[in-house]
Amino acid sequence: MFRPIGDEGRAELVERRLVDAITRGHLRAGERLPSEADLAKSLGVAPVTVREALLALRGRGLVITRRGRNGGSFVADHADPLSYAREAVGKTSRVALRDLGAHYAAITSASVRLAARRADPSEAQQVRRRMERLDGLDGDAQRRLLDDVQIEIVALSQSARLTREQMKLQAEFSPFLRLVAHTIEDRHRQAAQLGAVIDAVEAADADAAGARTETMVAETIDALIQLQLPPQAERPSGTT
Repeated sequence: MFRPIGDEGRAELVERRLVDAITRGHLRAGERLPSEADLAKSLGVAPVTVREALLALRGRGLVITRRGRNGGSFVADHADPLSYAREAVGKTSRVALRDLGAHYAAITSASVRLAARRADPSEAQQVRRRMERLDGLDGDAQRRLLDDVQIEIVALSQSARLTREQMKLQAEFSPFLRLVAHTIEDRHRQAAQLGAVIDAVEAADADAAGARTETMVAETIDALIQLQLPPQAERPSGTT
C-alpha cells in the first residue's frame, strides 16, 4: 500500500493508491492516515503531491481532516467498502457493469489459462494451502485473502505484465465481490470457485481454468444487476 511510487509520483496515482486501500478495506472507516510527511516519504513523492491527493479525497468524501492536538486526516466513517460498492452499483448502468465484468473476465481468464500451461503443479498446491487459512480469519481478512489468492493464481502465468494488470483490476473489482459475498457462506462459495480454478491450473487444464473464471465473473455481475432491480410490488390479494 505504501510502497514507493518513484518517478510516477503524481497526485492522481497517490489518490488511486489510497482509494484502493480504502475500498479494499486496508484502511478502515475512522482510521487515521499517516502524516503528509510520512506518506510522502513512504510513497517517494513530494509533500505537496500528497497534499493535493488528500484534497481530492476530501472532495470525494472519503477522507476528513480534523484540527488540534489529535487532528490529522482520517478515513470518513461512511467510506467503508460495502458503502462504496453500494453507491457505485447504484450509479453504474447495467451496460457499464457488464463491460466491467467483460474486461475483468477477459484479462483474468486469459491469465489463468496461461497459468495452467506454465505453472508447476507444486506451485498451484502452494496457492491452495493459502486458502486453508480462510476459516481462521475475520470477514475483512477473508476478502483480502481471496483477492490475494486470485492475484497469486494469475502470477502463476509467469507474466509480470498480466500480474500487474490483475492487481489493478482486483482493486477495482474487489468492492463488488465483497458486496455480493458479505456472509461467510457467500465467501465460502467464492473460495470454492477459486479452488476449482486452482484445481484446473494444477491439472494443466487451460480451458477449464478459463471457463470456471468466466462463470465466476458472470455470476458476480448477475448478482450486482439483481441488486439494482427494485423489489417487485406485492400483488393485490385474490390475483394470480
